[in-house]
Amino acid sequence: MPLARRERLYYLSPMLNQIVHGEPTAQPALLIVHGLYGSGRNWGVIAKRLSDERQVIAVDQRNHGHSPWHDSHSYEDMAEDLAAVIRAHGSAMDVLGHSMGGKAAMVLALKYPDLVNRLIVADIAPVSYQHSQVQYVDAMQSVDLSTVVKRSDAEAQLRAVIDDPILPTFFTQSLDIPGKAWRLNLDVLHAEMAKVLSFPDVAGEFAGKTLFLAGALSEYVKREDRDRTKGFFPNAQFAKIPGAGHWLHAEKPREFEAAVRSYLNMA
Repeated sequence: MPLARRERLYYLSPMLNQIVHGEPTAQPALLIVHGLYGSGRNWGVIAKRLSDERQVIAVDQRNHGHSPWHDSHSYEDMAEDLAAVIRAHGSAMDVLGHSMGGKAAMVLALKYPDLVNRLIVADIAPVSYQHSQVQYVDAMQSVDLSTVVKRSDAEAQLRAVIDDPILPTFFTQSLDIPGKAWRLNLDVLHAEMAKVLSFPDVAGEFAGKTLFLAGALSEYVKREDRDRTKGFFPNAQFAKIPGAGHWLHAEKPREFEAAVRSYLNMA
């Protein structure tokens, strides 16, 4: 299936896979970093809409999508992956990261502040979380891929073990049906889950403009974490999207897009 106009797929092994929307403009490019079990393609609609003003680059993180697989899945490694992408394009970028991608973006900004212009962190904080995501790895590994002819076949198997109406559809977007395989390194994600849930011991601060954009119904970003957040990001601002939970960009895409666009264009 041909790619839409102005969308280009870059396979720059061993660099992260990139989907590039639009052409370079006078504005800094925007790098979009997806969350756990996601991919750059999940952000296609928002990326295309934002590319009317600036070039937008959506990556597949390591062990996801079409990017290389590695035995490690630490935030330090993810930050190095993102730094390599920005350096390859030649100038600092605005960076937008959601959930796991937000943590990777935060570590990138803390380690390499010269590579990040403005930072937007979607529904995550620089803290460790206690909930586990391992059950979803187990659910995906339980799917009998030999019986899957179409995406709905896998969704049906997932719905038998996942009590959530949205997640089975989301997970199967990372399913290679002809190849009967997941485009997720499930074994490594399972083994490295403790790192994914944590936030590394990173020194320093990012003094650039930073927006923590949360879903008003989400419990991932709490007021009691603001002092710690401000310690890393002294110029942080906080905003919430009414009626949205953790998947704020999918639940309220127009409101999310408007908030991101407004922040990136703010003087």
